[in-house]
Amino acid sequence: MTTIAQHSIYNISLQSIDDKTIDLAQYQGKYILFVNVASYCGYTNQYSDLQKLYERYDNLEVIGLPCNQFLFQEPFSKDSIKQFCESNYSITFLMTEKINVKGKNQHPLYKWLTNKKLNNLKDSSVKWNFQKYLIGINGNLIDVFPSKTPPLSKDIIQHLN
Repeated sequence: MTTIAQHSIYNISLQSIDDKTIDLAQYQGKYILFVNVASYCGYTNQYSDLQKLYERYDNLEVIGLPCNQFLFQEPFSKDSIKQFCESNYSITFLMTEKINVKGKNQHPLYKWLTNKKLNNLKDSSVKWNFQKYLIGINGNLIDVFPSKTPPLSKDIIQHLN
């Protein structure tokens, strides 16, 4: 069993779209797929497959993180984002408040996800909306998937089976 190190993803918390604290430690023993999402993106239809993925795997948490850093494609308030996701895609997986995935105000989660010194796997940068980061059951970064990778692709699913 892996112990929680100082630079563990399980030491990070988020705010849900409903203003509740999300303690990532509660997901130890599960896979977590982090996806920076936006309502006005060419990849927005991936919400459907993210929901299917979430429903298909009991050992997976999908967490959508709205971000307005790529051509202002997520201009909505959190209430509007929640309504958009529920009414258009029947989203039931966890959504957070809007966050920054890059730049000087980068959220600590994305500092961990993109920094090899913290995640012990690789450096990366968030290039666009719907980039995916898969975390293993022991809190390790498994891989980063570009926006164009469909949520139900074999590249992602092979890690969950």
